[in-house]
Amino acid sequence: MSIKSVNPYNGETIATYTENSDSEVQESIISAQEAFLLWKEKNIAERAAILGRCEAILLKNKEKYARLMANEMGKVLKEGVAEIEKSAAAFKYYAEHAEAFLQDKTVKVEDGECIVAYEPLGVILAIMPWNFPFWQVARFLAPHLIAGNVGILKHASNVSGCALAIEEVLTEAGVPKGVFKSLIISSKKVNTILDHQYVRAATLTGSEGAGSKVAERCGKNIKKSVLELGGSDPFIVLKDADIEAAADTAAKARMLNCGQSCIAAKRFIILASVYDQFLEKFKHHMEQFKLGDPLDESTDYGPMARPDLVDELHEQVAKSAKAGATILLGGKKMKQQGAFYQPTIITDIPEGCPAYEEELFGPVAAIFRAKDETDAIRLANDSRFGLGASLWTKNREKAQQLSRQLASGMVYVNSLVASAPGVPFGGIKFSGYGRELHEAGIKEFTNQKTIWFK
Repeated sequence: MSIKSVNPYNGETIATYTENSDSEVQESIISAQEAFLLWKEKNIAERAAILGRCEAILLKNKEKYARLMANEMGKVLKEGVAEIEKSAAAFKYYAEHAEAFLQDKTVKVEDGECIVAYEPLGVILAIMPWNFPFWQVARFLAPHLIAGNVGILKHASNVSGCALAIEEVLTEAGVPKGVFKSLIISSKKVNTILDHQYVRAATLTGSEGAGSKVAERCGKNIKKSVLELGGSDPFIVLKDADIEAAADTAAKARMLNCGQSCIAAKRFIILASVYDQFLEKFKHHMEQFKLGDPLDESTDYGPMARPDLVDELHEQVAKSAKAGATILLGGKKMKQQGAFYQPTIITDIPEGCPAYEEELFGPVAAIFRAKDETDAIRLANDSRFGLGASLWTKNREKAQQLSRQLASGMVYVNSLVASAPGVPFGGIKFSGYGRELHEAGIKEFTNQKTIWFK
């Protein structure tokens, strides 16, 4: 079976890859287990030196990798360069902090002495999405390789070139054979990997459906899993907010990566007293984004990653309009070649329609009018998802209070929701479970072993 990489801007096939055979998959798992037995014995300083070289290689080649992402999934160059820089920062962060995170912890006990040690689990399967092809993998690799685990990557098929490029980075950095492998396979082979006795855990970033299947298989095999799934993040603007800053940031938060981000702001919940003012400014900013070739440095947003994703998004918009929602801006497929969709604003959204209930994974903003702060929190929490939330107010005490009422894994005040190596990342409800990044992330795939001396 062959797997194609197609440029979403012009529809041209970039490359065709031969899927790894069943025997190659099995050989990769065995090689990973053999490598793990040696890798886990290396001290953290040795592993940190390799992570440091990964950082340097990424930064040296950031323009090349940005162009690769532009061609494979439509990310504009400036966002691609920023993604590579962020990925490099993850390797640097864990090279500098892993030793402190993983040092033994002393626990007070009445009878004797007790420590908690953090030991690697073994072979970890990472199932990663196309929307941030390097960053998603870096935030898995950096913490878990330095912790002593080894990794097998099943990347999204449309970014197979990125998957192989990541393996090349690690090989050049001196990662021993078997410690990391990018498999070019379809999702049909995932269960075979999860069933293997040497594979001890899995992490997935992707759709709710895919996450459910992986969690079910891991449960059947009694294996740890971490899931980062969809999000329909609320962006809440209170009456005392800086409306201009909020509207400007809101547009950027919705259009980043052409709206194809789990933590992108998607539901904009605005207090009635500032609703009209915000909406006018927000619409103005949404209209300013320049559409074009992602390889053109002046382009603000390019195509969506695949034509079928455009079709799915448009169907959600059309169904919402049919249910009574108002399309204030956009709402149509672009006529030119490529997987383009207009920046879109939907208002007057009734309960039960896609714009209210579902994740809109593309450049479409759903706007809600809240009667007061209580109503704003109600609307924000009235979602099956719980990844991130953005709250806008000049009152820090109020922000503290309301942030704790929001049902989400993260709350960013007067800022768009983001991810960074130094803070835990993850959601609740149908947005998944477990944490990536920071100390919490590195410990997800460790055996937190109690050792008691009497």
